[in-house]
Formats: sequence, structure tokens, C-alpha cells
Amino acid sequence: MIRSLALAALLCLCACAKEPPAPPPSPPASSPEPAPAAPAANAAPSAKQTETEQAKASQESADGGGEHAERSDASLEKIAALPPAAQLPGGKWQAGVNYQPLVPAQPTNVAPGKVEVLEIFWLACPHCYGLEPYLRAWKKTKPSYIEFTRVPVMWDDPMRRAHARLFYTLEALGRDDLVDKAMEVMHTQQMPLAGQSDDESLRLQQNFATQNGVSADDFAKAYNSFSVNANLQRAEELTQRYRVSGVPFMAVNGKYWTDLTKAGDGKAEGSEDKLIAVINDLAASEHRH
Repeated sequence: MIRSLALAALLCLCACAKEPPAPPPSPPASSPEPAPAAPAANAAPSAKQTETEQAKASQESADGGGEHAERSDASLEKIAALPPAAQLPGGKWQAGVNYQPLVPAQPTNVAPGKVEVLEIFWLACPHCYGLEPYLRAWKKTKPSYIEFTRVPVMWDDPMRRAHARLFYTLEALGRDDLVDKAMEVMHTQQMPLAGQSDDESLRLQQNFATQNGVSADDFAKAYNSFSVNANLQRAEELTQRYRVSGVPFMAVNGKYWTDLTKAGDGKAEGSEDKLIAVINDLAASEHRH
């Protein structure tokens, strides 16, 4: 019970950025990197700031630092050499502000005439969870030329890797409905569905599956299957190729990436509709070309 509570607490405190925040003994040495949109972004967090607040401050904003920050450099626009025609409609969205060219562009796996929209996400990310209803509605109305693909992030930490395996195991079982339910219990019931070892993660996830109509034997077979392991390897390659340092991360046709913070002009909160609009406009531009 103590171990489960500790894992649940960790789940609540983890930011959706590549480096999970550590408890800061004293500012400013171990203060998490502040979000760029905050007015006091260059100031050290106050002594009263809680770990949860600091986690939110370093949430999935790709501009928060690391490799994405390097790609947001103004020089990237010179490298990409985007002509005015490649900018999105009438200056509605700005390259380098609301979306970013991927340099180099990444290969996609869609048929001619199709445009790939790729989401790299984490089941326990609060911002991924908040985006889910918008993506669910968008998938019902998106243009037929858009092919939407979800890939779990594969950073080098046990919890996110355990959640990635859970995602692909449920997919292999044909129980995509349980992916939504897993996200739900993680965020509303603080059930991490990941342990401190592979065996413990399997047991917790197997219990979740059996409670939702999947036999323990079927779950174990899928969990250790070749297809799940192959998908995990591909997810790791994509995480590295796209240099993902924050989630949710959205890539359009392997040529552009954006996220809640970029779409929202530096603010992640309340920018879900804008993110969908940026994705639609990028995809439409790709389809025309």
C-alpha cells in the first residue's frame, strides 16, 4: 500500500517534460526550468512554491528548454528557408512561433495523397489527458486525407516505458477503449499502473485488464509478444528522431511540429482549439502540395 501511494504521488508530480522534476532542497540550484510564457520566467521560484506548481511550470512546453529550444532558434528559419507561400494562411500562424519546421524532415508511412498527423504522448501526462476530448471530437470531423497516429513517448525512465508497453498491449488485444480508461484511472483515481519493477508493472496492468474483461493469460501473451516489442522499438526510434523533449508533441507529415504552447502563443492552458486549428491548416497546406 505504501509503495502504491508513493507511485501515485510520483505520478501527480511528474511533469510531461523529458526530465521529471526532483524535490528542490534549496532554490535556485535545483529549481526546475521555468516555462517561457510565465511573466517571471527568469526569476527563481519562491520558497513557498510547491513541487506540483514547479512541475506545471516545466510541463510539456517544448520551448521550456533542451533540444526543442535549439530548434526554435531564429537561425532555423534561415536553414529551413520557408518561402512566403509555405507560411500558413494570411499570416494567421507564424513559422517559428505557432509551429516549427522539422529539419531534417522525417519520413512518414502513409499512402500518396494522405497527410500524416502524429501525436507523441504519455498516458499519465495531464496535458495529454486534457487534450484527449478535443482529439476525439476532431477525429470525427477531420478531413479524410489526414491519417492520425498515436505513439507513446519512450524516454529512458521505467514509468513511461511501462505505460508505452501498456498502450501497445491493449492495442494488440483490440481493446483501444481501455487506453482511454487507463488514462481515466491514472488521472482521476491516481492509479499509476506502473511499478518499481517490470514484474510489478505487469501485475498491476494485468489486474487492470482482468477487471475490464481481458483474461490474464491473453494479456500476458500480448504483453510479451513480438508485435508489442517491435512497436516499442519503433516508438523509441520516433522519440529520438523527432527529438521529443515534451508531450503532447504533434508532427504534421514529418515536416512540421507544434504543441499546446506554440499554438497558444506561449500559453499551454486553454490552447487546445488553437492546436487543432494549426494542425488542420498545416495538413491542408501539405495536402495542396
